[in-house]
Amino acid sequence: MEQEARRKYKKKSKLKSVWIRFRRNKRALVGMVVLLMLILIAVFANFIVDYDVAISQVMKDRLQTPSAAHWFGTDHLGRDMFARIIYGTRTSLFVGILTIAVAVTFGTIIGAIAGYYGGAVDNILMRFVDVLMAIPSMLLAISVVAALGTGLVNIVIAMSVSQIPRFARIVRASIMSIKGQEFIEAAKAYGASDLRIISKYIIPNALGPIIVQATLTMGTMILTVSSLSFVGLGIQPPSPEWGTMLAEGKDQMRYFPHLVTIPGLAIIVAVLSLNMVGDGLRDALDPRLKN
Repeated sequence: MEQEARRKYKKKSKLKSVWIRFRRNKRALVGMVVLLMLILIAVFANFIVDYDVAISQVMKDRLQTPSAAHWFGTDHLGRDMFARIIYGTRTSLFVGILTIAVAVTFGTIIGAIAGYYGGAVDNILMRFVDVLMAIPSMLLAISVVAALGTGLVNIVIAMSVSQIPRFARIVRASIMSIKGQEFIEAAKAYGASDLRIISKYIIPNALGPIIVQATLTMGTMILTVSSLSFVGLGIQPPSPEWGTMLAEGKDQMRYFPHLVTIPGLAIIVAVLSLNMVGDGLRDALDPRLKN
């Protein structure tokens, strides 16, 4: 009991020190506040505006500039831009989070097995990872979507495949740096199985780099899904999505710049906030900054 209490206290103390270092970074705090606001908007979108407003076509109201009736104006089909931005936030964050979850899961499994066992297992898995890394991530995503077709599930698969190698290499490097330490040898001597050693002792000690990379990569995923939607391979109309809104508004951008300015700013704010949080987490979790 005393040992367990000491371990919990040590873990709580470590989390507290990470939070203290994180909150010293003002840019990271601003990014976290903006990100939390975006998450709340995505979660409570139904309470902010009705979904039908985002997809309903009212031709008599088409191409209106921002006003009291339509805060962000309307598009070429008379759909309310404010409602589409709100639900576009939900789409972009959902795709980003789901993509990162899949990439982290498979990347961690591959990296953990390769780093822990080494030898032939490591060579085989890492050569597979090298093949994926040799293909530009955007090109790989386009190829997968073109082969499987458009749709939310296929988009998540396409973007996840392109990001698995990053997490596999990060996890592998972290595991190789700690697998020879004394507490791992003690666990082996105690008779712990390989699965228990990897899941309970090794991966928790590699969470820092994984969390930082996941936060930074999520911004890239939002840009990727917007890019895929812009070229017609992502979220399909009439579903609200920022990249789709950019594609639909590009033909009228000369006379109605709000059609591309507003979704463009939404993308910038989301990606910038994630990058600021990621930078703050990287500094807070860096052991060299503890003192």
